[in-house]
Amino acid sequence: MTIYELSLDRLSSRQEPSDINYESSAEIPESKYDYDQFQPRALQAFRMALAIKGTCHNLYLSGDPNLGRSYFAREYFELRAAKQETPPDQLYLHNFSRQDHPISVSLPAGRGKEFKNSMSETISQIREQLPAWFEREPHVKALEQISRSFQDEREDLFTNMEGIAKDRGFSLEIDDHGGLTLIPLVEGRILNDDEFERLDPDVRKTLRNAADDLLAEVTTILRRISKTEEGFRKDERQLHQDSAKELLKDLLSPLHENFDEFEQINGYLIEVEEELLDNIDLFMPKEAQAPSLIPGLQLPEASPVEELFTRFEVNLLVDNSRTKGAPVVMADHPTMFNLLGSIERESEMGALYTDYTLIRAGAIHKANHGYLIVYADDILSTPSSWEGLLRALRTGQAKIEDPGDGEQVRTKTIEPEPIPLDLTVILIGSEETYEILLYNDERFGKYFKLKAHMQLTAERNDDNVERFIRVLGKIIADSKLLHFDRSSLARIVDYSSRLAEDQKKLSLRIPLLKEIMVEASALARLDNKDMVDLPALAEAITMKDFRSNLYEDEYMNEYDREVIKVETSGEGVGRANGLSVTLFGNYEFGLPHQISCTIGVGHGGILDLEREARMGGPIHTKGMMIIKSYLVGLFAQDKPIVLTGSLCFEQSYAGIEGDSASGAELAALLSGISGVPIKFDYAFTGAVSQSGTIMAVGGVSRKIEGFFEVCRRRGFNGKQGVLIPADNVLNLMLRDEVVQAVEKGEFHIYPVKTIEEAIYILTGIEAGVRGEDGKFPEGTLYRKADERLAELAKLASLAECKK
Repeated sequence: MTIYELSLDRLSSRQEPSDINYESSAEIPESKYDYDQFQPRALQAFRMALAIKGTCHNLYLSGDPNLGRSYFAREYFELRAAKQETPPDQLYLHNFSRQDHPISVSLPAGRGKEFKNSMSETISQIREQLPAWFEREPHVKALEQISRSFQDEREDLFTNMEGIAKDRGFSLEIDDHGGLTLIPLVEGRILNDDEFERLDPDVRKTLRNAADDLLAEVTTILRRISKTEEGFRKDERQLHQDSAKELLKDLLSPLHENFDEFEQINGYLIEVEEELLDNIDLFMPKEAQAPSLIPGLQLPEASPVEELFTRFEVNLLVDNSRTKGAPVVMADHPTMFNLLGSIERESEMGALYTDYTLIRAGAIHKANHGYLIVYADDILSTPSSWEGLLRALRTGQAKIEDPGDGEQVRTKTIEPEPIPLDLTVILIGSEETYEILLYNDERFGKYFKLKAHMQLTAERNDDNVERFIRVLGKIIADSKLLHFDRSSLARIVDYSSRLAEDQKKLSLRIPLLKEIMVEASALARLDNKDMVDLPALAEAITMKDFRSNLYEDEYMNEYDREVIKVETSGEGVGRANGLSVTLFGNYEFGLPHQISCTIGVGHGGILDLEREARMGGPIHTKGMMIIKSYLVGLFAQDKPIVLTGSLCFEQSYAGIEGDSASGAELAALLSGISGVPIKFDYAFTGAVSQSGTIMAVGGVSRKIEGFFEVCRRRGFNGKQGVLIPADNVLNLMLRDEVVQAVEKGEFHIYPVKTIEEAIYILTGIEAGVRGEDGKFPEGTLYRKADERLAELAKLASLAECKK
């Protein structure tokens, strides 16, 4: 049987620095679109999101963490959105006809801020100039003329009243409060009460009747006086309004001219003028307020003028005066209020109140006519935000709800006019979240029709390496790092392939690469270097591993002290060295484990002790069942397999999952059955199929490095090595020290395709192939195993007969 060892060039992929087209990153041209080419599926979805408007074709960006999902989406849409039309400003204004329903107004970008400032300045001028306007001489003279006319007519009516009363024999007296008193006159003299009572009763009756008749006539005259005064008040008010119109027209005309093309604004300004004229009395001089009865106590009182001018404020909800193109908004904290907007409340003397000036924009308002980026996990953790977003997409409106709507006791609130919504939502999340939403929320598929799936890796070819280098150059420029020389750039390419666990792939976990680059730049600065060289980058990688490898180091100490029983030399029957991968946090490392089996007479079959102890996962259990199937297919053609045995991972105290150790388990089992010892110089990883093919597994580089480290600590004997599936050769991205040990002949790596190849390396004996006579060749491991199984079946049969 031909067995070969992997050559050095197949242990890892090395980017030659000479193949990098730049002496350093300083020469890398600035480019904004290189990363896009690594994500063709996502790029196609992005283009569709740009092309299709409306609220139904929103986008779900699916991908694993550390792919730079939000940066990718933000960078892509910001570059394209900058070329689109800038959306309008959004205002809320007082509704004079229904003050609890503020009106929404859209103005071109920048005009909203202009209107707010112009309106504020104009209202300030009105507030300052209007009271003084009524003190002008022409207005005062006109008011005096109206007042004089009223006073003359009033005096004439009072004189007429007094004359009528005198003619009837009465004296008419009017007190300060407008009360009338009729006093009889006898011979031109006023009678007092005693004198009146001494009069003859008939005379008194006659005087009373005459007084009643006179009072009715006087009351008619008083009504004429009241109407005259009412007319005076109307004339006075009309004079004030006519006079104020001149000032208001002069002050408001610039606003009318500047915003003449906006019908809503012109209508609003007309209502502002009417509101001011309706409340013109507030600008008349007021009598001095009476001092407080308690010294130092000033009773709070809401000013009607303040309340009036509050109605003229402009709530600039969204200001796009500085926005270039369509907005791209990242909703980092999508609570209900942050995302959907809110109506705030203020407290005054213990009472809560609100008005249209307390309406606050949410992220959907700021992103309107543009793009809203939000993480799925963030928004789903706040159900009210998710429900509100879907409702906004369904209605095509951004409706701001009052936070008090959920209260059991409703307080006075407002209902702002909804704003038409036209935006594209980019929801970022994992593939698992996508499936959960798709299958459990029918609205999700209706409003998120576009899926952008980001891939983890890209092909490692010349074009992609060049593109990858330009991406690195952008990271260096954006993060203001020291420039990287040619060798360090080449090493990052290799580091990316190690992250991808594939010699022919480049990892697209750009944030992880950026972390190393930032740390390498910092180390170079500490060493007073003007550029990041290969030693600085290698030190950064080593330091990053060291900060995370505490548990790995503690495990290795246990191997050194032989607390964990794994042998790296010698041989034994029914035992083999398997390999596993352990993950603590974001640090992954490989560890060797001893796999052992026992074989005896009986009908119990082969027990999986991990499964029996409920420590084995379903995939591991499936691997054990495949092993049993393989044995049946190999040895149960002319006899039943009758035995009792067990397989286990020694010193395993945690759950075991996966089938990557099934090859080593089968090797240990065949060794136990045949009695042929396995060499402990080797560790074996690989899954086995029912036909005996060794199939690829994950984490192969870390597994090799784990066994390598144990051997290195104990001292190499020149024979040690690892057996891996041949299909995993392309996944090898081994550390330099492993490659160097292989080069020196201290460590060996063998690719195997079948369990028979593995058996030959592990035992030094060929497994054998069943001949035409139905038997395996003499001296082969399968011959020994077949004979032993036949013997066990016979012994089991004899034992049954004795019973």
